Amino acid sequence: MTVPSHAVSTHGLRLKAGSHALRSTVELLSSMRFSISLLTVICIASVIGTVLKQQEPIGNYVNQFGPFWAQVFGAVSLYTVYSAWWFMLILAFLVVSTSLCISRNTPKILADLNQLKENIREQSLQAFGHRAQATLVEGPEAAARRIGQTLVQGGWKVKLQQRTTSGGEGWMVAAKAGAANKLGYIAAHSAIVLVCVGGLLDGDLIVRAQMWLNNKSIYTGGGLIADVPAQHRLSERNPTFRANLLVAEGTQSSTAILNQPGGVLLQDLPFAVELKKFIVEYYSTGMPKLFASDIVIHDKATGEKIPARVEVNHPVRHKGIEIYQSSFDDGGSSVTLKAVPLAVGSQATSKAFEIQGTIGGSSSLTNGQGEGAEKMTLEYTALRVINVENFGGSGSMGAGSGVDVRKVDLRQSLDARLGAANKTREKKELRNVGPSVTYKLRDASGQAKEFHNYMLPVKMDAAESSPALFLLGVRENPAEPFQYLRIPADEQGSMEGFLRLRRALADPAQRDQAVKRYVRQAIAADRPDLAAQLSASASRALALFAGPDQPVSGAQTRPLAGLQAISDFMEANVPEDERNRAGEVLVRILNGVLFELAQLTREQSGLQPLPRDDTTQAFMAQAVLSLSDAHYYPAPMAFELKDFTQLQASVFQVARTPGKNIVYLGCALLILGIFAMLYVRERRLWVWLAPAGGAADSAESRTGYEKGPESGAGSQATMAMSTNRQTMDGGKEFEMLKIKLLQVPR
Repeated sequence: MTVPSHAVSTHGLRLKAGSHALRSTVELLSSMRFSISLLTVICIASVIGTVLKQQEPIGNYVNQFGPFWAQVFGAVSLYTVYSAWWFMLILAFLVVSTSLCISRNTPKILADLNQLKENIREQSLQAFGHRAQATLVEGPEAAARRIGQTLVQGGWKVKLQQRTTSGGEGWMVAAKAGAANKLGYIAAHSAIVLVCVGGLLDGDLIVRAQMWLNNKSIYTGGGLIADVPAQHRLSERNPTFRANLLVAEGTQSSTAILNQPGGVLLQDLPFAVELKKFIVEYYSTGMPKLFASDIVIHDKATGEKIPARVEVNHPVRHKGIEIYQSSFDDGGSSVTLKAVPLAVGSQATSKAFEIQGTIGGSSSLTNGQGEGAEKMTLEYTALRVINVENFGGSGSMGAGSGVDVRKVDLRQSLDARLGAANKTREKKELRNVGPSVTYKLRDASGQAKEFHNYMLPVKMDAAESSPALFLLGVRENPAEPFQYLRIPADEQGSMEGFLRLRRALADPAQRDQAVKRYVRQAIAADRPDLAAQLSASASRALALFAGPDQPVSGAQTRPLAGLQAISDFMEANVPEDERNRAGEVLVRILNGVLFELAQLTREQSGLQPLPRDDTTQAFMAQAVLSLSDAHYYPAPMAFELKDFTQLQASVFQVARTPGKNIVYLGCALLILGIFAMLYVRERRLWVWLAPAGGAADSAESRTGYEKGPESGAGSQATMAMSTNRQTMDGGKEFEMLKIKLLQVPR
């Protein structure tokens, strides 16, 4: 039986000479199964590179995976998958393997395009799935020419062959259509080679080659870019690179940075980019809507100044280098911070002061006086002018809410996780809460804590009487969210009311005055016997809440104070069955004494007393919580943002990508190849025409169809068709051809 269509082999190139190991290696390397295996590994590596953020600081990976696994993942270059040596090696092997597959199968495919297989025997036609027989009134030659002409008009490639048989002259009509299916194989596999070659050209392969051959090395130090030695710089003639260029408003730069594992390389550009103005627009959610940079390109060779605008997805091209808008950053904004003393006792800072700095810079501070003064470094990290937060949920800005298991709604839970990304049923209240500053306080040992403070007080509750809150965030680990100390704002919109109360709470003399005022108002004149007992209870509660006057020595690094101190005292001294009632009484006494203490501080400052209304009650309730939490604030002072001058910077990606056009060509071939292989069917058709009454016109060969004349004019036709895929369309097409060519009724 003759094979009806050409099948592409999956085995590799088989050498007839050479050792067994060489022949096995060549066969494996050129086999289709090896190419598919390499492609699978590349897909898995690409998934890893997509899920795992690439080229992050090593500290981020340590926080996420731990020291051991962070080191293991780094050893196999999972943080730089697309530039890893093993990824490049797999790409190179895939190029070689696929190229060998193409070179092995392409000659066979091209030769098969011109082969209509007209020499097939008429007996072999009986083995095809699609076959038919009929008796025609025309002679074999006339029928062959009519059938051939009809097929040519239908887009078939046709060849006629005359054969001499025992019954007379017979004719074989061989036709073929859908040859593009096999060309799709060549196009799709060539596309894989082109895409991989383009990826190798635009990847780190050329940069690595320069490091190996031109003695270039990674720079791991700091300082000015102009001071970096030449062995860490790549030439302006570097054929391929992709680097980042940060330019602040009003400045220009001509040196980009290539991030490498363990350091950076500097890429000199044939031009300098000057940033005139950076433009950013925001959605109502606070997400950036538009990045745009008005730049001037200063050509080093000609001195020409070329104005241009760079937007996202609209790069600017100059001398074969494309300039993309990647992101934006702070360009060195100046900020004025006010130090707000929060520590009390011996650790208290003498007074508030203001300090000026630049984002990205640092200042030296001293906490305390004399030999015990602590040296600290204030590092200005970031300035955000716009902060849009959602106040429509059950909590925000670090607030959480518990879940009542009795109210869990399965439908609501599913709706929250499925459906459209824009959940219109969810209540959202987006508000811009104003600027914020992020800074770090680093002690003499190098340990640092990160702080995030908002410039303006934020109204967290919709109730009219609730106070606005100053939010002072802190965290010790960059992977953790900020935790916020909430300080209520006074009627002037400042922290001063809270700070006066905190200073007075730390003064035993003022605490005694507040207790006496509270007792005078709480005890009737005819019950002097209760005054001493209430005074002792109030003094005890206030002293516990304020904490010890002297620092605690030993393992306890933070004084026990606030509401936690009162809770511990009650657990140790009050029977369990009486704690609830005693706790309510003690908290009521504490709130009353703190209110009198606040009134006392206002009198000393020449201010009007606080009115006894809902606003004052809400302020004091929040002040009690803030005073309790302030003992655990990990810094002696907080820095409040008082003023700033914003200076923005654009982060450009500059790239010279000679492999881009190769990749585009590969993508086009891939689309055409897949389309050809999936939607173009290769079909072969044979029609054998023998004289009527000849040897081929036996009763066995004409069963199932109407018989024509046994002798004289006419011919006996046998038709068969093969296709590379068995589909319903193939059967319908054969039935149509049977009607058209053999004139068989439906």
